[in-house]
Amino acid sequence: MTSLPFPEAARVDALDKVRGRTLYGADVPADGLLHAMTVPARIAKGEVTGIDTSVALSIPGVRLVLTPEDTPMPAAARESGRVPPMLETAIAHRGQIVALVVAETLEAAIQGAEAVEVSYAQSPFTTDFHAADTPREDTDAPTFGDADAAFAGAVTTIDQTYSTAANHHNPMELLSTTAVWSGGRLTIHEGTQGSGGMKANIAALLEMDPSRIDVLSPQIGGGFGLRGDTPRHTAVVAMAARRLGRPVKFVMPRSQIFHNTRFRPFVEHRVKLGADADGRMISAHYDTLQQNSRAGHYRANWYHAGPSKAYGIPNYRGTSGDQRLDTQNPAQMRSPYEYPASFAFESAVDELAYAMGRDPLDLRLAHEADTDFTTGKPLTNRTLNDCFRQGAERFGWADRTMEPRSMTRPDGTLVGWGMGGGVYQAAMHPAIATLRVNANGTTRFATSGHEMGQGMRSAIAQTLIAGLRIDPEKLEIVIGDTRAAPQHGTAGSWGTASSVPIAAKAAEALTARLTDLLDGREVQGDMHRQLYRVKRPYLEVEVEMAAPGQGQEHIDRVRNGGFAVAGLHGVYPKFTALSYIAHFAEVHVEPSTGRVRVPRVVSVADCGRVVSPRTARSQVLGGVVWTIGAVFREISETDSRFGGWLNSDIAEYLVPVNADVGEIDVSFLDVPDYQFNPVGVKGLGELAMVGIGGALANAVFHATGRRFRHAPIRVEDLLA
Repeated sequence: MTSLPFPEAARVDALDKVRGRTLYGADVPADGLLHAMTVPARIAKGEVTGIDTSVALSIPGVRLVLTPEDTPMPAAARESGRVPPMLETAIAHRGQIVALVVAETLEAAIQGAEAVEVSYAQSPFTTDFHAADTPREDTDAPTFGDADAAFAGAVTTIDQTYSTAANHHNPMELLSTTAVWSGGRLTIHEGTQGSGGMKANIAALLEMDPSRIDVLSPQIGGGFGLRGDTPRHTAVVAMAARRLGRPVKFVMPRSQIFHNTRFRPFVEHRVKLGADADGRMISAHYDTLQQNSRAGHYRANWYHAGPSKAYGIPNYRGTSGDQRLDTQNPAQMRSPYEYPASFAFESAVDELAYAMGRDPLDLRLAHEADTDFTTGKPLTNRTLNDCFRQGAERFGWADRTMEPRSMTRPDGTLVGWGMGGGVYQAAMHPAIATLRVNANGTTRFATSGHEMGQGMRSAIAQTLIAGLRIDPEKLEIVIGDTRAAPQHGTAGSWGTASSVPIAAKAAEALTARLTDLLDGREVQGDMHRQLYRVKRPYLEVEVEMAAPGQGQEHIDRVRNGGFAVAGLHGVYPKFTALSYIAHFAEVHVEPSTGRVRVPRVVSVADCGRVVSPRTARSQVLGGVVWTIGAVFREISETDSRFGGWLNSDIAEYLVPVNADVGEIDVSFLDVPDYQFNPVGVKGLGELAMVGIGGALANAVFHATGRRFRHAPIRVEDLLA
């Protein structure tokens, strides 16, 4: 493959999307389509004591009502411990689905769902983090050196508590399932980040042979963790389709999404930092206490992945805990641990810099890490300081005055400049791919992975076009389809690092096959014409690739629908691989109203080799905008009286609009990391949110002289 920088190119799916030709799970046409609607629980905790479906079944057009009696958990699925349940009588949170109504029309399905009468035995519950009825549950966390002793001997210290609010996903594409039962086969059309896992789970729940199930997820209208598991409703909709012998479609209303899917939990962060007389950070103690459900497995100790690696602090004590509440399970939401952790930790580093009377940039530059102290392994590269330096130059950081409230506009608006940065794991998943080049001018590439808007298809296309002499206009890329290739879950910024290297390997393998076929003959034209002239209809190769330190058993696990990701927290057998980013932000605060605007942000990232510059830039733009929302707008409000989420719609769950976002200057180091993989590419999507939250909060402090240690920072905080 070429070592030259990849060119700026349009997204391969752009025209179809703007023309409305892209089909999502709920758009798939099907003859005889039925519509479904769910019945949510009206209590936060307890037991369903009865369900009366008689009125619902009498409504014209209603064909079926499924209740917990119809969806017992198969013994094998229960014993596996990883398969989600279907409908249950035990209620763990408000809004939990207790029944499904299927009808000829959506209107009849909604009317039927409203007519289902459910009786409950309610139990005491709590959804208020600060009024929890059980003690904290501690978990293990990374610790190295002697942070307590170093802190005791430090010259300058800070000890502060920060908090980040609960947040919910609000994608443009609502959650949906279209299940088609035909000829003894089940086909599920659904936006999911794990079509292979969904296939295995549905097979277990419906006690079917997995070979008779296909899951198709060619496009997702917003993912980043929301669609990382198999929802409770998917198998229920599939069961309805099998019972009725007709396709069934369900689109979850947005208010039910708030109550039934993953969300970012509320977290309290306590950060203690200590520096010696030379200004070196010698001690860090970082404690996290996160909201979790009663039985949730979202790991509280993963918040340490970034802070323990970013700055080479030799003494680190991590502690973590769960606070159990009566909600659905929290789980991944873009930069799931790293955004909350970096908001707190980068705020704390800024506070330490001010306590020392030192420029926040200079303090960070003095702490470049070359070793992962959590494991003792070397870093494949260390470019965080390069990101800081380039970002500072592009932003004009040298013109900043240190004193808070020292920069103003002519109209009295307070101006603040803040910065932050951090790291994110460079993970990779084994993958399998098939590449076919046809004499008729077409090319088809099928592999593992899911397109959730991050631009995976464009990155694959850039790789194949660079490595093959083919017609780029007739290149088909098939991902998210269990019929075409074994599918792994796509998350944790391992999508590009898993799909691009195997695309390059496939291109090299097919080129070698064609060279062998031609056997020294001079045949003019591109690959299609060469095949045509030697009378070969096509040439096809299948390739497989594992992550560093992995072997054939990990590839076999993918073939069997398993999970085999490597590089969690960036750790591999011989090294740690990370992506890096630095953010510089300017905020304007109107002193009389407390209104905050973000006129500009400068972001510099190192994600290894940049294969698709346009989609890479888009990822950082999206991450910065998302964080502007998280720091100044977004909060999921709980109703402690009834146990639900109060602002469960996009009218009251506030996200940024155009007026909230100014200029965002994005650039990349574009330095390949060949120790990580042969193409040198690393993850970016999750990285984009790391550090920008702290940069924005630090900018507000610089503008106002007031330190806000919680997100979101709202107008009422600034006016208080």
